[in-house]
Parts: sequence; C-alpha cells; structure tokens
Amino acid sequence: MANEKLKNVTPVQKMYQELAKRKEPKRPVFKNCVKAFFVGGAICLLGQGLQEFFMHFFGFDQTKAGDPTVACLIFISVVLTSLGVYDKFGQWAGAGSAVPVTGFANSMVSAAIEHRSEGLVHGVGGNMFKLAGSVIVFGTFTAFVVGIIYLIFGIGG
Repeated sequence: MANEKLKNVTPVQKMYQELAKRKEPKRPVFKNCVKAFFVGGAICLLGQGLQEFFMHFFGFDQTKAGDPTVACLIFISVVLTSLGVYDKFGQWAGAGSAVPVTGFANSMVSAAIEHRSEGLVHGVGGNMFKLAGSVIVFGTFTAFVVGIIYLIFGIGG
C-alpha cells in the first residue's frame, strides 16, 4: 500500500518530501532511551521502596506487600494526573513514564478527565475504558489461550 502511494507522487510532492526530510530535526534517540531507562527504573525503585516499607513496618511478607504497593503507585499516578503533573512528566520522561501500573492508571484517569463534561455515565464511565478496555480484553483472551495450552499439554501440574 505504501508503495502504491509513492508511485502516485508528483515531482513537486517528491521535492517537498525530500525538503521536509532534510529540515526535520534529528531525534535524540540515545538520550531518550537513557531518560526512559532511568525514569522507569526510578518508578520501579519507588515501588520497591514502598514494598519494603510495608514489609518492615506492617509485617507483610513479600507477596502480601504487593497489593498495597500497587495501590499506592496507582494512587500517586491518579493524583499526579489529576493535577496535570504526570502528563508534563510523561512528555519529558517519554516511555519511562509508561511503566505498566502508573502508565495504565494515567491513561484511564486522562480519558475520564477529558470526558467529564459529558457526565458521569456517558462521559467518564463510557470513555474511561477506551484504552484500558482493549488491554483488559486482550489480556483476558491471552490468559484464556495460555490456560488452554497448559491444559492440553499438561504443563505446570
């Protein structure tokens, strides 16, 4: 399909595309990767610190400390998104801010905030799961398929 579009390009369009390609600023890919690595690592380090906090002060074992840790990370992400901080942080941090729990919470809250003027049901409730819904559906489907494979091949038990 892309090749068909290139065949129908006029000489003027081709000249413009070449000019635009030369003038386009170079993306600092390495710098962006380093920022994403360190920001994602810092978010995970915060999560690990929270888990250690729950284990030390509340006597949870490692498994039980995971639930309040995730809840705290989601809460922090929701508050920062509501205040408009997480989006600015995400612009600077890039993919590092999309660590699964915090990025997922940010995407849901952003959609809810964007559509709140349409009401709670049609606006917030109807649009909150636009991105999250596909993640949930494909995650559930993948878990089902993996479960069937485990059942058929007798893996794990």
